[in-house]
Amino acid sequence: MNAFEFLAAGGVVAAIAVLAYILSGSPKVGSAALAAALSAGFGAFTAITIAQDGVVPVWTNHTQNFWGVQVWWDLLFAVGIAAFFIAPRARAAEMNLRPWLIFVAATASIGLLAMVARLFWLERRTTP
Repeated sequence: MNAFEFLAAGGVVAAIAVLAYILSGSPKVGSAALAAALSAGFGAFTAITIAQDGVVPVWTNHTQNFWGVQVWWDLLFAVGIAAFFIAPRARAAEMNLRPWLIFVAATASIGLLAMVARLFWLERRTTP
């Protein structure tokens, strides 16, 4: 396996771990620190990727063939669905949704993780 395959496999392992955690009866309020760390880590990885390859390959990767478009749509659907489900809790926690959703639209998972970190922090602060 090459380095890219190891990175891809690591993502699968992480996703399985998250799904297992959710199935195990996770707490109602997640970890703000973990969400913030994931956002920062993925943001750093993205910055390295942009420094190495630039931003044009993002568009190129998603417009080369049907699989590229399918992955692009999957990302957009996943981010949209997550934002849809997070928005009511964010409103209840009195978060200003407009700047957060702009951040999510610009950065996808990086912004979504940061938004969730803030939401979890606000919810824990008000939870007895």
